[in-house]
This record gives sequence, C-alpha cells and structure tokens, in this order.
Amino acid sequence: MGTNQSLLNREQQNYAPADRIKYFDIVLASGQGASLTDVEGHEYLDLLSSASATNVGHCHPHVVEAIKRQADQLIQYTPAYFATKPEVALTERLAALAPIDGPVKVAFGNSGSDANDAIIKFSRAATGRSYVVSFTGAYHGSTYGSISTSAISLNMSRKIGPLLPNVIKMPFPSPWERLAHETDTEFSERMFQEFLRPFTTYLPPEETAVIEIEPIQGDGGFLKVPEHFMDLIYQFAQDHGILFAVDEVNQGLGRSGKMWSIEHFPHVHPDLVAIGKSLAAGLPLSAVLGRAKVMDALAAPGNVYTTAGNPVTTAAASAVLDVIADEQLVERSTRLGARAADFFNQLQTKYPVIHDVRLYGLNGGLEICKPHTDHPDSNTATRLIQRIFELGALMITVRGNVLRFQPPLVITEAELDRALQIIAQAFQELAAGRLTGPVPQLGWN
Repeated sequence: MGTNQSLLNREQQNYAPADRIKYFDIVLASGQGASLTDVEGHEYLDLLSSASATNVGHCHPHVVEAIKRQADQLIQYTPAYFATKPEVALTERLAALAPIDGPVKVAFGNSGSDANDAIIKFSRAATGRSYVVSFTGAYHGSTYGSISTSAISLNMSRKIGPLLPNVIKMPFPSPWERLAHETDTEFSERMFQEFLRPFTTYLPPEETAVIEIEPIQGDGGFLKVPEHFMDLIYQFAQDHGILFAVDEVNQGLGRSGKMWSIEHFPHVHPDLVAIGKSLAAGLPLSAVLGRAKVMDALAAPGNVYTTAGNPVTTAAASAVLDVIADEQLVERSTRLGARAADFFNQLQTKYPVIHDVRLYGLNGGLEICKPHTDHPDSNTATRLIQRIFELGALMITVRGNVLRFQPPLVITEAELDRALQIIAQAFQELAAGRLTGPVPQLGWN
C-alpha cells in the first residue's frame, strides 16, 4: 500500500499545487464516525469533518446502504434529460425544509461553488439587473462566479483576473471592525452606514440583483453577523426590490445548532439559499433552494450539469436527511456545542493566547493572538495545530490564527472529551514553553 510519505512523493509528480492547502503529510485510508485512519494505521479524531462536508460522520451505515442499494440499480443518468426516483424524492424534501416563505423550487449542482454561481444567474434572470453584492471575508467557492464573490485570500484573485464584472464587496461586520465600548446596536448601525456608502455614490440600488451573505462566516473566522445589522440589510433589500441570498454550504444542515444558520435571524426570509458539502455526506451534490417565482425566471440549459442530482448522490442526500432527523443531530449540535464552548471558555481564562471563543453549535473557532492583545498570532496557531495532530486529532486554521473546530455531529461524548483533552494538552505544552523549533509552513496564504 505504501507509506504516507511515499504516496505523497508519487502524487507530487502529477498533482497541481493549486488544488491543495498544505497541512499534514498523511494519506487517509478509512473513516468511521468521527475517526479517521491513514495508510500507516495511525488513527485521528476528525475535528474538521472534511471541511464541514461530513456532518453525519464518515461512512454512516444508513448512508452507505443507500449508496450501495442505488448503485445496484442505476448509478448515473443525467437529470438534464430525465428524472429519477431519488432525485424526485430529494427535491420534495428539500423544498419542504427550505427556510423560505412560499412555494420553493430546487436546482441541483455538483458543488457549493456552482450553487453560488447559480444564485448569480437566477438573481440576474429574475430581476433583469446585473450588480451582485457580497462581503469581505466571504468564501463562496472557486468557480469564476463564486470566486468573484469571495474575498478571503489574495490567491483567489491573484493571476486569474479579470473576475466577474459588477460584483461589489461590502465590509463584513466582523469583531475586528468593532470600536471599544461600542454596543451591538451602535456597531450594526455604523457598519450599515458603510454598507450604504456605495449605494449612495456609485452603485444604483435599482440595478442591483442580489445581496448574498453567509449568516456565519466559516472560513472567514467563524463570525456571526450581528442580528441588527442583518435586519437592516435585509430590510434595505426588501425596500429596493433586491433579492436576498444566503450561503449555507458550510454552516447548513445542523452545523450551527439550527438546521440552517439563517434561522438564527428570525426576521430574515431569504429568496435563495445555496447548500452543498454535507448534503450528500461529501459526495458531489449541491443545490439552490429558491422562491418559485425566482427559480422560474431561468430557462434550460441556463443551469444544467450532466452529473448534478444523479441517482446515487440524491439517494445519499435523502439518507443524510434521515440521519439528521432520526439521530436529532441539530439538537445534538446545540447540546454538545454548549459543552465544548464551556470547555473552551475555561481554557481562555487559563491561556491568554486565546483571544476569543466563537462557537455556534458544534462549530466554531478559537482566535489565537499575542497574549493580552488583539494582534493575530499565526505562528502560535500553527504550532498548536501541529501538536494537536501529533497527539491524534485533525484540526486546522482559518485566517491563519483561528483554530477551526467542526467535528462530525455524530461524534460520541467520549470522543469529544478526548478531543478536548488533546487540545488542552497542546495549550498546556505551549504555556510550558515546549512547543518550540521552526514554525511549520501550514495553511492558507
């Protein structure tokens, strides 16, 4: 089978560097629940869930059985031409689950990236307008439309321009923008004035098709939009006939302690929702859920993909929805997330490098800064994830200095306790001066 390093050496001869963010030198061989095993037999607790793509865990028996059963009957026929029973059933279920008022229709894709591209297409078709508004710190994907609305890494725009025209990025109301002693309301209203500035200087509201936002930015650092700010921009959209879209690719399907992260904002009823990642337990399936009137505005083949919504992935997705309901994973995310948050808050009182703890369900991040400051400390964050890896858990960083915590929602309580103890040990060793030597070159640029 080969060792981790020998396989990586072979891969390096043919694998494009743009396709992988550098973290740990392992080759994964198998997984079950919240546990992973590499080709050398080393076991790891997965605190990443394949970038939040395996909320129901690795190789859940119900999902595996659904895949096998469907693969015995029909693996692929393009939904661009003909329907299949699994696709019909999933379309009905997603429409019923959508956090959207009124009749809903569904369009399938292969990834969260093309779901966010589809939001642009449906919005422009439905409104006859061209401008698209997104936010700094956003990660919507890597296709040309979704990478144009993203704003988190220079390597997502470096060397590949020009990107999609008429995309305007607004400042996201992140905690780093907040002034000392500013209340939630004051902060939201000040950031709303910044949001309005383009609309009063160069961006005609009547030519704006859609505002898209992540209710909780995942890769942006696990940043929840202030509720008052969300209400203000939503009302602005309503007042000007602008569609309102939310990206649930990372934070949907129970991840944030709600089925959809937009449910943290009770006054907001989006027109369009992008989902993917965990929808089919990591198999290539995404979807746009939208108000029927908006979805009917675009004709085929305006959003047709040969493999999107194929029988196997849609059967897997229905099995995922079964598991979420049957095992009460949304409620479990809330309960175990509160347990993890309490633990991390206690760690913060002991270790001043933890500047902030941001958890929403079984999902969030620990912001690492220079002690007693708000200055990001990416080197220390990198040392920590390297040591956590050595101790038997997979954890990475976002934005360089935020430890990403997104274990599968099926993680057992014993596994969660073990993971938290591994993290605590890494902080203990850091405080004792034992995490020294060269800083590994890991993570995003």
